[in-house]
Amino acid sequence: MAEDLGSIGVEHQERRRRQRFVAKRWGSVCFWAVIDGQRRPLNDLSLEGFSLPAGVPPLGSGPFPFVLQIEGVPDEIRGMAQGMNFVLGEEGGLFGCRFLSFEGEGAARLHDWLTVHVIATATIRISEKEAAAIVTGPSLI
Repeated sequence: MAEDLGSIGVEHQERRRRQRFVAKRWGSVCFWAVIDGQRRPLNDLSLEGFSLPAGVPPLGSGPFPFVLQIEGVPDEIRGMAQGMNFVLGEEGGLFGCRFLSFEGEGAARLHDWLTVHVIATATIRISEKEAAAIVTGPSLI
């Protein structure tokens, strides 16, 4: 059964309400998305969505299926997402997407992935409870 996220209150072109996490660990990309059969590195990831480098604006703005992967872990998270914006910068474009739904326990697994990511990348020792609060907390950006 898919968990519906369409009513989370994020409007088109709005910034995420939850904290975003850089999709790198120790200088290497650790979070990936498979979209249209292509594995692409993520720029950032949150409970609400993700962004990824894109050379050109994507065609269409409808929902699309995705598969999230974490480097070195065989687990995957599947669901539906929708493009929200495309920003062109000096180093190319950035395509921002929000989650619409997850398959099965995808939302809970994403929370777990991000909690472990916060613990692993923290510059000070933090507990699992503190990391989980950061993951579900408001965006600091």
